[in-house]
Amino acid sequence: MKTVVIRDDDLSYAVEVLLRGGLVAVPTETVYGLAGNGLDEAAVSKIYEVKGRPAIKPLSLLVAGIDVAETVCSDMPESARLLMEAFWPGPLTIVLPRGNNVPDIVTAGGDTVGVRCPDHRKTLELLRLTGLPAAAPSANIYDMPSPKSIDAVLEYFDGKIDCVIDGGVCTLGVESTIIDLVTRPYRILRRGALSEEDIRRVLK
Repeated sequence: MKTVVIRDDDLSYAVEVLLRGGLVAVPTETVYGLAGNGLDEAAVSKIYEVKGRPAIKPLSLLVAGIDVAETVCSDMPESARLLMEAFWPGPLTIVLPRGNNVPDIVTAGGDTVGVRCPDHRKTLELLRLTGLPAAAPSANIYDMPSPKSIDAVLEYFDGKIDCVIDGGVCTLGVESTIIDLVTRPYRILRRGALSEEDIRRVLK
């Protein structure tokens, strides 16, 4: 397989790859992600296989906005809307009750799913053009450092995935903060680029 590097703003090939179940490495403000159609079980299976990621570890979904997040969650509490309006696009993954259309492989059989709207214009455009949520863990081999540039992505996956979108060096270089809104009170599952203090100010 030849891995195509997309350096300009023409994302038509990346759109075609996602729609046919292939894998695209995408830039975000945190780290590069390895994206596949989050509603396609076979595409998501490829992500696990290429990364060497254990199947017991669930994946989050990248979405273009709140309207797409609503399609993959069975419930959207007001607290989630407040956080999305305050911090999306941005480095916050929100764990919510999973929608019936989300394959078991995405959530590792669990009843919740993480959703995030990334702050990078090329990846947002890709998500808008496909209309899909994308399963997109970091574009690394499991347990290896998360990549912040396409050079690092290609070191892992050149010849193993369909294409890489060059979005430059990731501006933050730190993974997103993950908050679980299913539990009461909420829990921070991973501390990342967004501070808990900022979250607390919105949810006070």
